[in-house]
Amino acid sequence: MLALCTLCVLWLNHLVLLTIEKLVYGGDGLARLPADEHGRGKAVFVPFVLPGEQVEASLLEQKPGFARAQLDKILQPSAGRIEPGCPYFERCGGCHYQHTGYERQLEIKASILKENLRRIAKLELSSELVIHPSPPWNYRNRSRFKVQTAPQFALGYFKFNSHELLPVESCPISSSLINRAIGAFGEWGRGTQTAGLQEVELFANADDSELLIELHCSPELAPDAARSMAEEVRNLMSEIGGTVAFRQSAPSPKYRESEPELLAGTGAEELTYRVGTASYRVSAGAFFQVNRHLVGELVDLVIGSSRGEVALDLYAGVGLFTTALARRFAQVIAVESSQTSHGDLVENCPGNVKAIRAGTEQFLGKSGRWRPDLIVVDPPRSGLGATVVKGLAALQSPRLAYVSCDPATLARDLSGLLAAGYKIEQAHLVDLFPQTFHLESVFHLVR
Repeated sequence: MLALCTLCVLWLNHLVLLTIEKLVYGGDGLARLPADEHGRGKAVFVPFVLPGEQVEASLLEQKPGFARAQLDKILQPSAGRIEPGCPYFERCGGCHYQHTGYERQLEIKASILKENLRRIAKLELSSELVIHPSPPWNYRNRSRFKVQTAPQFALGYFKFNSHELLPVESCPISSSLINRAIGAFGEWGRGTQTAGLQEVELFANADDSELLIELHCSPELAPDAARSMAEEVRNLMSEIGGTVAFRQSAPSPKYRESEPELLAGTGAEELTYRVGTASYRVSAGAFFQVNRHLVGELVDLVIGSSRGEVALDLYAGVGLFTTALARRFAQVIAVESSQTSHGDLVENCPGNVKAIRAGTEQFLGKSGRWRPDLIVVDPPRSGLGATVVKGLAALQSPRLAYVSCDPATLARDLSGLLAAGYKIEQAHLVDLFPQTFHLESVFHLVR
């Protein structure tokens, strides 16, 4: 009775005692509020916890189906809890799992992937989920920072669950060269005029010896001011091969995306990125995988031992998979909607590749004549969607490799592909994002 009364007092003060059941995609732990006359208690999500922990938390938000809370005190910690490796952890919104060891992080991600497949696709994996780990620190070849120009210059990330800047002097998941550049930017920004600079993106090559810098500026910044800023930044470090200044432009009605407008540039406007024996031109503004340790392994995993006459690479980017496919197939059709990435795709690929600039849905609507032996898809977090799944099924390719960065949209799309006659042959979790909740997976489907 006393415990119940205590619980009521805590509830009135918006404090709750919780036992964490599991972690969910997004980094939060899931617990239950006390049961009421309607039955089982409402789900409540708490960040920076681990399964099995008993915690005290403050309720921040209540919705009809769930609540969110802030961790106040750990009453009974998990045996897997460790000291985080970054002084900004819990204040910064970038990392979510630094409070547990890397092996435990992999177990958590595998569990979350399987749970999403089970809950959304009603799918139990019949094959083994193969896990591909990464070095857990200094793995990022690309990091993007917010900029504060007044009252004093600062480079950083948004604070957790806010749009307030947290200045940082280092980022232990970013490469060593990127960390050196963070310091150089800090010194530069405190001694020069940086008004109009909103974000800075640092992109390092494969051996961490050269940087390409993107400056993302406000729409009001004049091109001459952007050019002057780019030239100053280009001279900050000898490893900076080029600096490009952008401002955001209006979305393209044809491709339903917004690509930044080039304001100014100095030095190289692209980086050469080596993966195995292949070299890729990656221009400023183009997408490329961020884990510098696993890019080659990811390519090998997606392509496998596949060979044939025709391969189709959708969401091809700069041609990371396309180039490898071109060595195994007589012809490759590579489809990419971004103008910048498509330009790199054309540059990077050999003569047996047909590079098409189009959205995937647009392309599939006109692709009835293609009968590929293999289809590779690497969509954004939004996944494929019902229309694309239907279009893929109509091609009747015997093999399909799905590269996913979101387990929920993956599960949704797999449900449609399995209904269309595909079966899962292999399932892989590729940990491109240690210390964070993000996970990459590769599924090989056959029919």
